[in-house]
Amino acid sequence: MGAIQQSQCPGRLWHPEADGGRWQCERYGVPGQCRGRDRPGENATWSSVPAPAGSQTEVPRQMSPAGHTAAGTVPSSLWVFCPIVSLIARTVLPSGSVVVNSCSSAAEQLCNFVCDCSDCTDENQCGYLRGSAVLGTPFTCDFEDSDCGWQDVGTSTYGWVRGRASLAMWGMGPHSDHTLGTDLGWFLVTTSSPAKTTATAWLRSPEMREAAATCEIKTWYHLSGSCESVQGLNQTERPVLRLALAHRDEVVVLWQSPERSREGWHQLVAYPGRIREQFQLIFSLTQPPTCRAEVALDDIMFRNCGLSEVGQQACGAQESHCHSGSCLAQHRFCDGTDDCGDNSDEGTAQCKNFTRCSFDYDLCGWEMAAGPPVWGRNTSLKLGTSYSIPTRDHSSNSRAGFFLHVSSDSAAQAGGTAQLSSPTFQATNSCSLVLYCHLHGSATSSLIISYVTNSTKHLMRERTGDLGSCWIRERVDFNVTDPFKVLIEGVAGSRGTVAIDDLILSQGCVKEQEKPLVTLPSQAHASPCAADEVACDSGDCIAAELACDFADTCADGSDEKRCGTTTFESGAGGWHDVSVGQLRWGLQKVTESDAFLTGTFLALQTGEGQMVGPAKAQSPLLGPSGPACTMEMSYYIHSDPQGFLAISVTDHTTGTTQLVWQTQHRGNTTGGRVCVPLGERSRPFQVELLALVDLRGSASVSVDNVTFEQCYLDVVSPTAAELSCNFERGMCGWYQDLSSDFKWVHSTGQGQGSDHTTGSGYFLSVDSSVPWSHGQRAQLLSSHQEPAAAPCCLSFWYRLAGPQIGTLNLKLRPEGGEEVVLWTRRGTQGSIWHRAWATLPSTGQQRYQVAFEVLYDGFLGDVGLDDITQTAGPCGTKLSCSFEVEDCGLAASGKGTWQRQSNGTGSTVGPVADHTTGTAAGHYMVVNTGRVSLPAGHTAALTSQPYQPSVSAQCLAFWYQLSAGTPGSLRVFVEQSRVRRKVLSVSTMEGSNWHRSHVTVQPNGDWQVVFEAVGAGGDHGYIALDDLHVSEGACPKPASCDFEQDTCGWSSPLDSRLHSFAWGWKSGITLAKYPGPEQDHTLGTRNGHYMHFDTSVLGARGTSALLEGPPLPTATDSCLRFWYHMDIPEHLSSGELRVTLHGAAGQRTVWSVAGHRSRGWQGAVVPVQNPSEFQISFEITTRRWPMEGTVALDDIMYSTRVGCHSSPESPVEEKPSGSFVAEVALSVLLALVIVALVAAGGWYWLKQRRLASRTPTENNSSQGFDNITFRDDKVIISPLEGDES
Repeated sequence: MGAIQQSQCPGRLWHPEADGGRWQCERYGVPGQCRGRDRPGENATWSSVPAPAGSQTEVPRQMSPAGHTAAGTVPSSLWVFCPIVSLIARTVLPSGSVVVNSCSSAAEQLCNFVCDCSDCTDENQCGYLRGSAVLGTPFTCDFEDSDCGWQDVGTSTYGWVRGRASLAMWGMGPHSDHTLGTDLGWFLVTTSSPAKTTATAWLRSPEMREAAATCEIKTWYHLSGSCESVQGLNQTERPVLRLALAHRDEVVVLWQSPERSREGWHQLVAYPGRIREQFQLIFSLTQPPTCRAEVALDDIMFRNCGLSEVGQQACGAQESHCHSGSCLAQHRFCDGTDDCGDNSDEGTAQCKNFTRCSFDYDLCGWEMAAGPPVWGRNTSLKLGTSYSIPTRDHSSNSRAGFFLHVSSDSAAQAGGTAQLSSPTFQATNSCSLVLYCHLHGSATSSLIISYVTNSTKHLMRERTGDLGSCWIRERVDFNVTDPFKVLIEGVAGSRGTVAIDDLILSQGCVKEQEKPLVTLPSQAHASPCAADEVACDSGDCIAAELACDFADTCADGSDEKRCGTTTFESGAGGWHDVSVGQLRWGLQKVTESDAFLTGTFLALQTGEGQMVGPAKAQSPLLGPSGPACTMEMSYYIHSDPQGFLAISVTDHTTGTTQLVWQTQHRGNTTGGRVCVPLGERSRPFQVELLALVDLRGSASVSVDNVTFEQCYLDVVSPTAAELSCNFERGMCGWYQDLSSDFKWVHSTGQGQGSDHTTGSGYFLSVDSSVPWSHGQRAQLLSSHQEPAAAPCCLSFWYRLAGPQIGTLNLKLRPEGGEEVVLWTRRGTQGSIWHRAWATLPSTGQQRYQVAFEVLYDGFLGDVGLDDITQTAGPCGTKLSCSFEVEDCGLAASGKGTWQRQSNGTGSTVGPVADHTTGTAAGHYMVVNTGRVSLPAGHTAALTSQPYQPSVSAQCLAFWYQLSAGTPGSLRVFVEQSRVRRKVLSVSTMEGSNWHRSHVTVQPNGDWQVVFEAVGAGGDHGYIALDDLHVSEGACPKPASCDFEQDTCGWSSPLDSRLHSFAWGWKSGITLAKYPGPEQDHTLGTRNGHYMHFDTSVLGARGTSALLEGPPLPTATDSCLRFWYHMDIPEHLSSGELRVTLHGAAGQRTVWSVAGHRSRGWQGAVVPVQNPSEFQISFEITTRRWPMEGTVALDDIMYSTRVGCHSSPESPVEEKPSGSFVAEVALSVLLALVIVALVAAGGWYWLKQRRLASRTPTENNSSQGFDNITFRDDKVIISPLEGDES
């Protein structure tokens, strides 16, 4: 892989800097490309894909290669559907490295987007591989096996590495890749940037040979992070991702990230244009010193970049030959694009009668009308790097080339029309104009092409919208009976640019020599409305954001006339074509009777663009819309051989595009009326129609009778006021946020477990193991609620199950205000329904919504929600409080001040991480016990609200932490009837871990807990509290648990750097998704509970599952007893269950057993001795996978100072599980049947023997079975009288 023009700068790297985009030489220390580090893979076959939708391991900076490939011959416009067969499955050497150029093709045939070798290995390690087995697309790099030859070429430590989310090394970054949609997928990502300095990370591709004019580069990028003092990434000083093209001696930017972008995966599309020499691509991320952002790249695809195969073809009537022998439509000759690939269609001799104006020197006789605004003639070099400005001209694909443009930097400058007119031409029927236009940065920019005769303007073509940062070919044919002028008008929308280049007139455009007077019509008078207003048909003005908001604002309703609802009889109804390729949308009339279409409709037509891809039409800017909003339309599609029609929604606030409906067809015809939910969306959004078929046959796509139903924001459903819902008869007043990345499902469980209401009904769930999308969250929203004058209580039942599950949040969203998290849980809580409460506060005069949100930061498990209930008044005392959202009503008093904080945002010193989440972002209660804040002897109290006893005994548990040095004392009291009883007093703590304490309360009425910090006069210190929990029943001994009420402080760590999974908590009720024993050990029933883990999930995500107990003091003669259950086939077992002790001195294993089938619950006894504070851990680990089967734990008993031989409760025998008992019973019954048959056979044989020696009279005597006796498990046959011994 060589650098560009390596010979000009030996031993150095050409790398793009300022100075007009020229190359500068700089040294770099990146070693040569490393090959052969990827893992070997399996052969794969290619399949068609849908039409567009929408261990702490050190990662080396040098990245490894691998590959796949693709070939096939179908129409290039339909390559996305191409079924590729296994002959191009990747070739892997024994060492695992990817074969490159197995047929020894010439250097000029490498990396040219054409498979010259039969196995296409000449197209490996080119910035792409020959194909992606996962995506089914050729010339793609999905980074699953290698970096495809991309190199980090930065000159500092800030750069790019190949990684994946499960490595958790980058802090922010995506939670999943784009290819697989999970944390196991790979991508390229930037490393942490240096602080307090502007930094750029550079990434460079290998050399590619050349690219066709139709070349399209598609990539998915993920931008995350923020800038200081500004929320999100929507600020002036922002990180900017760019894709640049390096060829000849110049660097040209093809694309740069938009100014607004929500965190998540977004698609990048760039068109490099025709490139005749070697080139390289460069990604760069530049961020100012105030920003800490990261960018990930995935799924880099190169489409239609290869030149047509050389060979003589038979051309059609409207085609001509290129020099290479391929055929090209005649109207594509002399149009400013090298369609042939050898430039034979653009030769000087052939095109000598065409008039071309590149604006490199002047306007070529074209005239500008007086402004403002006026067309400006300029270059990209002088205009700078503004987002909407063209980054190069079309003529030379260079920053130094000229073009005409009109721009609008603000809404105040938007809307004016710049005019450019041609000389006067003679009447003609053979004049055509080809031009290249660039509309970018605004959805309301437009380019209008007309001709003028006798001061009358006749519209020929109009382009509206944002077509992207590329030059698009447009062609207009004139058939005019009078002398005429061509008029080109540009209208730049707010922050947008309209540009034109390469105006090419055919030889039929002949200038009028006598110069008859053709005058341009006078420009329309200035609008009476301001720049940020629109005019009603009546002449009134309304704010622009009130147009197309699904509600009549103009008295005549004209603001909603051209907003997408249309029959197309009177025009396009606001829809406009934004296609950039050889297909486009246009109006067409029905020529024969049709069941789906009438009159005029929107149809797929042949386009003039030079690209290859689907046609796209956009609605005007719409919104806001209400929850019930739907779009309905009639459609017809006939595909031959394949094609699709789709609807997507583009949200300009978040910079996202979401597929909401699609239909695919293979050689058949279908049509009908479809209703597509759009849901509640903020303004502005646009609906897009996308279609792709091969129009060279009889294929067609049509759309008609489009309507938007119930889209007004204040449309209210009959159940909107109801927050209470058990989901048995639907969703009540709740609905999906359709702008979310994935969805809540209304179901009956599907292996996850039953609902909470009836045990057989419906509930809502989110399954994180199903990669429905490549997004971050799923939101369930209530209907808009009227302002709440008083607080109320919302209770609900939830389930967070699985070995790696994400986060469930409850949020309040006041209208026009910031959303507030009211409640949150993260990580597994077991396959069990839990009840939670949250107080919805008074909202004053504001309406509000309630939202349940699942964050996509776990990939194995599911979330359930059921039985939401709203009651008047605030919720009572919370039985469980993690302090993540609030202080749960705990009241502070005394000299010092308790406060809720996290280490990342707190104002006082405290624990590095909380106990709940184990992160610096987690919250806890803390008090500063330094002598300035809390002098010696003074106290700071924290008092709970009254707890109401529900049973005769309750268990109060909490976690606490004291700083090193002189932190003072923590005293805990239980108060009943104004009488306090001290239950804990601690002033020193070993280590800096969180410690657990619990106390049994036997209340005779309401009671409270009081936490009291006492100052000791130290210079510095703190006391912190977290995870307060009250449960029914007496507390067990420390580290002991039967798991019937809760997990007694046993938990799995949430630290993702450990790469371990979480144990689950469940009952014996059978769950297909979460297998385990049919009975627990404690109760011996299916209703009893235990901890469990399914070993089949062990693998690349993690090779262990950890269950940790609370910290314990020094142990000299302690004993751990527990029961375990294993169901692991020996041939699939490569791991073990371990008991480890870990403390300040390290970790040691004190017991282990290899994976096996235990045939029921089996007991274990482990002596425990440790010279310092420690924790007990149960760990399942494996050396390799797959490892199949389940492991369960129950009845953990820890006793101190009594040893393991003094208790009669020591488990020494197996306790059969229900399934094992059934097996034994069945075996005994089968044995008895076999014994009976053997005995009967033996008796019959003896009888026949005796009958042979007796008389007929004796033979007729009945002997019966008196000689057979059953005794226990033996069969004894006694001798009969008269028998010989």
